[in-house]
Amino acid sequence: MTRAVKKALVLVVGWAFILLGIAGLFLPVLQGILFLMIGLVILSTEYVWAHHLLTKVRAQFPKIAETADKAKEKVTHWLRRIYRHEETR
Repeated sequence: MTRAVKKALVLVVGWAFILLGIAGLFLPVLQGILFLMIGLVILSTEYVWAHHLLTKVRAQFPKIAETADKAKEKVTHWLRRIYRHEETR
């Protein structure tokens, strides 16, 4: 996979989590805040505005910051696996 395809995949997945998070705010089945945070963490790797928004949320809501830290660890691991797989080829 090329770097451009991977970047597009990251953006699609990030925006999908944002949309799931918005839907989750209104549907009792989905965890809206969790999906929004995961989406922001993913998008913060590509967009500065997402990084700034994530920083503001972390400062204002420490409990949500813990959720963001967990999500960031998972996203970082996921992205490293994807990019490491590319380097081995």
